[in-house]
Order: sequence, then structure tokens, then C-alpha cells
Amino acid sequence: SKLGMMYDDGRGVEQSDIEAIKWYAKAAEKGDAAAQCYLGWVYYEGQDIEQNHVEAVKWYTKAAEQGVAAAQFYLGIMYGQGYGVEQSHVEAAKWITKAAEQEHANAQNNLGLMYRKGLGVEQSDVKAVKWFTESAEQGHADAQSTFGLMYDQGQGVEQSDVEAVKWYTKAAEQGNVHAEYHLGWMYYDGRGVEQSDGKAAKWFTKAAEQGYVDAQFNLGFLYKQGRGVEECDVEAVKWFTKAAEQGEAAAQSQLGLMYVQGRGVEQSDSEAAKWVTKAAKQGYADAQSNLGLMYRQGRGIEQSNIEAVKWFIKAAEQKDVDAQFNLGSMYRQGLGVEQSYVEAATWFIMAAKQEYVDAQFNLGLMYRQGLGVEQSYVEAAKWFTMAAKQEYVDAQFNLGLMYRQGHGVEQSYVEAAKWFTKAAEQGQASAQNSLGLMYVQGRGVEQSDVEALKWYSKAAEQGHAEAQSQLGLMYAQGRGVKQNDVEALKWITKAAEQGDADAQTNLGLMYDQGRGVEQSDVEAVNWYTKAAEQDDVDAQFNLGSMYEQGRGIEQSDVEAVTWYTKAAEQGDAQAQFNIGLMYAKGRGVDQSDIEAVK
Repeated sequence: SKLGMMYDDGRGVEQSDIEAIKWYAKAAEKGDAAAQCYLGWVYYEGQDIEQNHVEAVKWYTKAAEQGVAAAQFYLGIMYGQGYGVEQSHVEAAKWITKAAEQEHANAQNNLGLMYRKGLGVEQSDVKAVKWFTESAEQGHADAQSTFGLMYDQGQGVEQSDVEAVKWYTKAAEQGNVHAEYHLGWMYYDGRGVEQSDGKAAKWFTKAAEQGYVDAQFNLGFLYKQGRGVEECDVEAVKWFTKAAEQGEAAAQSQLGLMYVQGRGVEQSDSEAAKWVTKAAKQGYADAQSNLGLMYRQGRGIEQSNIEAVKWFIKAAEQKDVDAQFNLGSMYRQGLGVEQSYVEAATWFIMAAKQEYVDAQFNLGLMYRQGLGVEQSYVEAAKWFTMAAKQEYVDAQFNLGLMYRQGHGVEQSYVEAAKWFTKAAEQGQASAQNSLGLMYVQGRGVEQSDVEALKWYSKAAEQGHAEAQSQLGLMYAQGRGVKQNDVEALKWITKAAEQGDADAQTNLGLMYDQGRGVEQSDVEAVNWYTKAAEQDDVDAQFNLGSMYEQGRGIEQSDVEAVTWYTKAAEQGDAQAQFNIGLMYAKGRGVDQSDIEAVK
């Protein structure tokens, strides 16, 4: 055995592994335990000799039976792996225990793992902790890391973040990649240690540089957010790519988003689709949801509503809230699937219950209209309220409408004005217009033409036709502002050109009267006609009058009767009186005293 060692070390002789093996073999045959253990290792590794696991087991057994701890440990490993012997976790545990009891650190660590997993022994976290402790206290990095994890999770020991950090640190300082990763999380979460993004980044970096995929992903995320490191999309992409290429779904998904946004990399929808698809096919819900969007929009991939629905369903069934909402939208519109308000409502409800604000708002609309659900103003108001409290501007406006009308809630102009104000202050044009009306009428707020003008102006400048029309009237009447027919004409014209019937009627009047514009019967008739065809009663009466008088258009009693009749049927008293006169005189109709009296 000593001669073998001399050849092995090259002491006093020329170093020769072959000669060393030769003399170790001679010693082993004579029962030298150390030589037997060495010979077992040589056969196991196949170093300078043909690898032979059966021979390795033979010599490890001989040495193990003589009490050599290393041989006992390696023999246990061979039983556990089924190398050179029939696989047996029980035999593995038997020999590893013998080595562990001799304070063999590797054996103690492995025995801890066997108790933790219940391999060859009855599962016991308590016994696992015992052996991890003994190994860890000898400085075994893997044991220290796992011991930290046991404290982290409270397995076999009382949960303690402080103790977890202690043991993670010991292992991490020895370069244990698992410990580096877990220690990074402890600093990130501030568990058992003062929260520090910088130290989290430090330990994630160490683990990431060793190829630890989860650490690579986390490090990419830190660079993306600029937490603990200077924000850098290029570095984020670098680490996401490393993790993605190892098949990490979350990293593939994030890398896809970086390509979509062109962050840290040249924008490419096709590359985005490539990585998002990889993650989606692994069942990663967020990626499935995003892939659905890419199919719906035809971004980086051929547009397909059917494929979009397919991926939305996969993600939605995993409770991905974006996918649930988008799937509801597809059913509502009948895109890629048979149109169904019932299915739409079903998915909106799922998303709404997760406080997804778009779903809450849309669900409110469906309850108000009775689409896919039983019509209920109460339910509509409930969902509008939930969305409104999340500052969803359209929900705030619609909730204001519900309070103004007393639909699903107790009627309250004060509450209506409150919600209109919230939406109006966020720039919602319809809410600004409605708030202007509340100030004009003094409903829910103190009457103020000045405030009304303010809110009408804000909405009008956003192109809101009704607000433009009302603003024009404020200028025409000098309410809340100095009277100005030119400004009145400007705003009423804008509204009229958008098809607002009231504005068209008023614009006709302004041309009729020459207010703010050169008088023109022809233009008056033009705008009266547009409004009258939208059933505006005042325009119908005025148009009838223009036909009767032959102003701006060829005189026609027949046309006059036609438009007076339309206005009269809507209850216009003057039109009813004029129709009576036309019947009495037989103008445009057959003379009839009976019709005239009627």
C-alpha cells in the first residue's frame, strides 16, 4: 500500500498511476483496507484502467466491511444508483449511515437527503435535519444550503428566516449556487435580513454566472426594473436570453415582451412570437395570454382569431385574468368563436371577481343591457361601482348616469355630480358634458353658468358634439360668458357638422336670423332639413314655415304640410295650428273643416 502511495505521489520514484494501481492491488489482495478503497475508486472512475462497476463494488465492499468510512459512503452511492449491483435504496441507506456515524460529511449530507425524501428509510424531516446539521457544522456547503432551506420552509425544525439566512450565507460564501440563489431571495424579500435589492442582485449574479437558470431570470428582472442595479435593458435581455435558452418559460415570456417593446434589443415581432410561443407551449399562462393577443393582432405571426381564442382559453383556464377578459371580448364580438353573450359574461365574471377593472366595467354594461345575463340595474350599478372605485373613468361616468336616473341605486343628483366630477377631472368628455348640464340646472351642485361653461368648454374642445352645441347656446345667450354670436356660431357649426340635430336646428336659426353670420335663407333651409330628417320637432316646424313662405327654397304648400304634420304629430302646438289653417284654406291638402277643427 505504501509503495502504491509512493508511485501515486511520485515520491522517491517516477510518478506512475499504473504502477500505483499495481501495488495498491497487491495490498488490497492482502486485505489492506485503504488499498481496497482506492482500488474501488479506480474501478469506479475507470482511471488508467478499464471502468468496471462490479469490481468497484467488490473492493468498496471489502473496505467498507473493514470500517473505512469513504468506502462505506461510495458503496452506498453505488447501491443508490444501481451501479455494479442491483439498485437498493435500503442497502444504500445502510452503508451511508455507517459512514455518517463516522462523521463522514458527504455521507451525513446524503443521509439527510435520504431521510428528507424517504429513500431507503422512513421519511423524517427531523432526522434529515439532524444529519444536515452534523454535515453543515463540518462546513459541507450542500448540507449548509439544504439546512438553510429546512429553516426557510420550517421542515423538521421551527421556521426561522434568521437561521435560514445564516446557513445560506455559509454555503453561499463557499460558492454553493443553490444557497446563492436562495440568499438572493432573502435579501430581495427582506426575510431574516434587512431588505436590500443591491445584495439580492449580488447573490443572484453569483448564481447566474454559474448557470443557475432561476437566478438568471431574476437578475434579468432586476436589470429591467433597475432594482439593486442600474436599469439596463441590454443586461436584462442578456440574462433573460441565457435563462430562455435553458428552457425557462418565464424568461422566454419576458424575452418575448422585450422584443415586442424593442427594449434592449432591436424591435422584432417575429422574435417576440418565437419566444412567447416557446413559453406558451410549456403551459406558461402569461405567455399563452400574450400569444393569444399576438394572434388576434397578427403581430409577428399570421393573424388568426381561432388561434387567439385557443391560447386565450388555455391561459384563462389557468385563471390568467388578462386572458379571461380577452376571451370574454372574443365571445362578445364573435371573433374566432361563435358569438355568445352568455359565454362573454361568464368569462367577464371570472375576471371581474379578480378585480380586473375592464371586466368589471364591461360586466356592468352587460347587466344594464341584459346581454348574456338577466337584466339588472342593481348588478350593473354594483360592477360600475367596483370599477369606478379603481378610478376607471368610463365606469365613473356610467355610475353617475345610474345615480342621475335612479337605476339600480337610490336616485341622487349629488352622487351623480360626484361621479361625473371624478370622471370629468380625468378628461372624460361625456362626463364633462353631463357635469356642465348639472351646473346649468343646479342639480346636485349649486347652479353656476360659469362652471357649466367651463365643463362644456373642456368637452367641446375634445370634439364632444352635444357639449359644442350647448357651449354655442351659452355664447348665444350670454350665460356664464359675455354674449358673442360669432363664438356661438363657431361651436354650433362644429356640433352641426357632426350631425347633432339640436345644433343643426340652431345653426339654421342663426342663418335664418343672420346672427354671427351673413343672413341666408338657403343655408337656413339646408340645416333645418338635416335636423328635420333626424325628427327634430323645431326643425320640422321651421322647415315647414320656410316651404310655406318660399324662403330659401321653392314655395310648396304640399311640402309645408308634410313638415308641419311631422312636427304636429310630435305635439308641436304651433304646427298643429298651422296644419289646421292649411286644411281650412285647402292649401297643400284638400280643404276640410273637419280636419281643420281637429
